[in-house]
Amino acid sequence: MRSLDTLITGGAFFEGPRWHDGRLWVSDFWRHHVLAVSLDGTAETVAEVPGSPSGIGWLPDGTQLIVSMMDNKLLRLDEDGKPTVYADLSPHAGAGTANDMVVDAYGRAYVGCVDIMDWDNQPTTVLLRVDPGGDVAVVSDGMAFPNGPVITPDGATLIIAESWAERLTAFDLAPDGSLTGRRVWADTPGSPPDGITLDAEGAVWMADAGGNRALRVREGGEVLEEISAGDLGVFACTLGGEDGRTLFLCAAPTYDPEEAAKIRQARVLTCRVDVPHAGRP
Repeated sequence: MRSLDTLITGGAFFEGPRWHDGRLWVSDFWRHHVLAVSLDGTAETVAEVPGSPSGIGWLPDGTQLIVSMMDNKLLRLDEDGKPTVYADLSPHAGAGTANDMVVDAYGRAYVGCVDIMDWDNQPTTVLLRVDPGGDVAVVSDGMAFPNGPVITPDGATLIIAESWAERLTAFDLAPDGSLTGRRVWADTPGSPPDGITLDAEGAVWMADAGGNRALRVREGGEVLEEISAGDLGVFACTLGGEDGRTLFLCAAPTYDPEEAAKIRQARVLTCRVDVPHAGRP
């Protein structure tokens, strides 16, 4: 059993955690801002995003990108910290809403789109690529709630959660940014994966919101470890800290926007693990 500590609490719904420049960066969907959090729990609001922030990433020059969910925009933070539109995703997202994101070494952003309003029918959506400069293309379609993408250290493979299909899916990532060789990386029956993070042994930590836990999964589906958050749903995770061995879990008792914003019981939990972070983000 690994012990869990609380880094911060009082959020509405934390998502998209990233370790960057010595701090944890995390979106709070329903309070409409992005935080940077030091390991002592000191939190700084770095951006206000009225359209609800989700995925976070950085271009090679250090410019921060933020997905604005509800208006299907990819934002960039100017030097003064003001968000401006980097790319309009609306013409390409179909019925989907922009969600999580990973940025590769060349500054290409891969953004999953989800239909969060149609849980009953669970329609498929698309994965978008935003090239440096803001051009947008659909790089995969027919995806069952694409969530939490990561890229392997060699830059050759993109792995993404398909939450509604209860699986992790992999693509070959070509030098030109195209995706080919779509395949099941791991089936996760009964555990719809949400946010994910990659470690140095090639395993994936995945948030299992329905199971109130994080799972460490090997390619092929073997579960190597489980960390329970008790009665809290776990919606995203990332590895970071000074040695890459701190696992950060975004946990909350509810996803409902009104209830979450009212009770503000979302928190970021931490625990130490054996294998450090690898790849992107």
